[in-house]
Amino acid sequence: MNRLTCDPQPPDRAAAVADPEEERLARAVLNRVSEPGDAMVGRWLGRLPAAALVRAIRDGTVPDHPGLDATRLAGYQARLPGLDPADDLKRVQDAGGRFIIPGDTEWPSQLDDLGDGRPVGLWATGTGSLRLLALRSVSVVGSRACTAYGAHVAGEFAAQLAERGWVVVSGAAYGIDAAAHRGALAVGGMTIAVLACGVDVAYPKGNAALIRRIGVQGLLVSELPPGEHPNRFRFVLRNRVIAALTRGTVVVEAAVRSGALSTARRARDLNRHTMGVAGPVTSELSAGVHALIRSGAATLVTDADEVTELIGSIGEDLAPQRAGPVLPRDLLEPAVARVLEAVPATAEGAPIERLARQSGLPPDEVLQKLYELGSLGYVERHGAHWRAVRRR
Repeated sequence: MNRLTCDPQPPDRAAAVADPEEERLARAVLNRVSEPGDAMVGRWLGRLPAAALVRAIRDGTVPDHPGLDATRLAGYQARLPGLDPADDLKRVQDAGGRFIIPGDTEWPSQLDDLGDGRPVGLWATGTGSLRLLALRSVSVVGSRACTAYGAHVAGEFAAQLAERGWVVVSGAAYGIDAAAHRGALAVGGMTIAVLACGVDVAYPKGNAALIRRIGVQGLLVSELPPGEHPNRFRFVLRNRVIAALTRGTVVVEAAVRSGALSTARRARDLNRHTMGVAGPVTSELSAGVHALIRSGAATLVTDADEVTELIGSIGEDLAPQRAGPVLPRDLLEPAVARVLEAVPATAEGAPIERLARQSGLPPDEVLQKLYELGSLGYVERHGAHWRAVRRR
């Protein structure tokens, strides 16, 4: 086989001229050979079809590229023996799923914003088109060891967003993730769980029932092939998919070193809307969110209306203006209000002359305003004195 030195091509051009099923099988192989977000594999896939890349890795004839060395190539080659991509595809098909690759009609094009680090492909089970559902989606993430306040807020946000027709995306972890999924499911909404393991692996085990329900009512999505289990790095890499897939990310609770903050940072780097929910200033689980907001990296939101105002259609998803109740006293003209402020509530009240001095208005004008206030029930006259009426 000749050494591959083809000119760089835009992503998917090489894949477009390859046989679709051969490309799918080859990407299933690369999915096991490399870890999620492998930029080296991503750059190669921009230059040649996946099937050609698999052959080149097997033969050791991959193109020259900065960062490639014998050790890295040997690592790819070590994973090649015994791989059965057809079996992986059958396993996910038997579970009612599919393997989505760039070029498919279901591929969410916003994932291309990840550049060379975009997924080689995505395994998915459940109902609905991932591409269409992701067009109107928002991620709700946060700490696994959340407080009761955080779980309540995440559930409320997710339920309100789902009722407005938004798809709620999260990672199916304990804490905020689980609360967000449950909130969307509770109102009959759509939710997507992006997993750090295979779509046929229920992790964490305590959320197995929730994950099964998401697979029926929503979508389970993963970069990792069937049977793969999570590790620390896969959780972090999974977060970039959550950030890229959605139109915005809401961080409900996160400590300063919380992994949820990596989702917020990736969302910000991808020019997605990044939002944070304030918590008690004494709570360590809100310290990371507060730092995001204080630095300007996130916008403060307090309900679903404010979220949709940021990520929704311009001029159509505006949050209602917040204002306190308007009291009858607020409607008084300024001069009338000044006179009312001068009238004491004591039993003896005060004469016109004293009220004129305190209000800074002429006595005749004060008397006129007093009668206006009397007709409105604010003051009453006792002889030559006026006093305020105690109102309930």
